[in-house]
Amino acid sequence: MRLRDKTPTRTAGVSHQNDFHAYRNQLKTDFNCRCGYCDDRDAPRAYSFEIDHFVPQTIDGTKVTEYSNLVYACKSCNNAKSAKWPTGDKTKPNDGKEGWIDPCSQDYDDQFERGSDGKILPVTELGGWMYENLKLWKKQHEILWNCEQLESNIDKLETFPIPDGQKDALLALYRQYRGIIKSFYGV
Repeated sequence: MRLRDKTPTRTAGVSHQNDFHAYRNQLKTDFNCRCGYCDDRDAPRAYSFEIDHFVPQTIDGTKVTEYSNLVYACKSCNNAKSAKWPTGDKTKPNDGKEGWIDPCSQDYDDQFERGSDGKILPVTELGGWMYENLKLWKKQHEILWNCEQLESNIDKLETFPIPDGQKDALLALYRQYRGIIKSFYGV
């Protein structure tokens, strides 16, 4: 199965800002409220999402506030990517074996797939390099994906024709789960 359902697209013609943080809401929208790298959704932990500079500031300081260089990213992926830029050439994100692909590119989707258990899996050599360097093997990505699937199933269950007594018992358990998740994230 594909890593993500929808490839993010940056809005063209976004007015220039002097502080890249001012783009946060637009990036959140363009990236579908998801990390550009691992596709984890930002709810309920949007406060821990950051803005990554695709070409790191240390490689090209002229792109610090360039909207087309920014990625809405979870803290885990942003910290893992950090200022890594294996080619050393600001115009060359990868050499075919090591480096990065802009997550707004369709080519990014070709590097990974998602297992039925929610694990992110690399399918190319370059995908393998990104997988290791973004630490996409971390269990959190699998867990968060499964939580999202469970939430979707809960929503479907609420309209599913189940005898009232059984449905109420199931929904009570799922609501308890939602409460635990919300308290875990402090929302």
